Amino acid sequence: MSDANRALLLEEQVCFALYAASRAVTDTYRPLLSELDLTYPQYLVLLVLWERDGRPVKEIAADLHLDYGTVSPLLKRLQARGLLTRERLAGDERSVTVNLTDEGRALRERAAPIPSAMSCSIGLDETTRRDLIRTLRDLTEAVRSTPTEGD
Repeated sequence: MSDANRALLLEEQVCFALYAASRAVTDTYRPLLSELDLTYPQYLVLLVLWERDGRPVKEIAADLHLDYGTVSPLLKRLQARGLLTRERLAGDERSVTVNLTDEGRALRERAAPIPSAMSCSIGLDETTRRDLIRTLRDLTEAVRSTPTEGD
């Protein structure tokens, strides 16, 4: 098979390998998160807030590499569940700060076993796990810093 033909094989696509791995990992999280009645994106929002509470929506969106329009519905659902509050800043009506409720903070304890369970499920030792995270962060940075057509 020529290199040109090989380049178009699904198994040769970095994007597909990342997509398949992402789906597999997310599927592994699903039963763990269902016990907390959380979706994976909601869990990510809570991780950001458990790390540092009282963040503006804009900052949460940036940390998760999501746009405001994607984060806002997640926050609304978590607020409806009583896990967080959203408050407009008095001095800047455009800025909304998100704070965990007592229930949202308490959920952290119930979620504490998830990283360990995921490590066991994925089967990576600590060094390999950290190397993979570093590689994926480097890839993300490289892709984001590469100008795209039309830039």
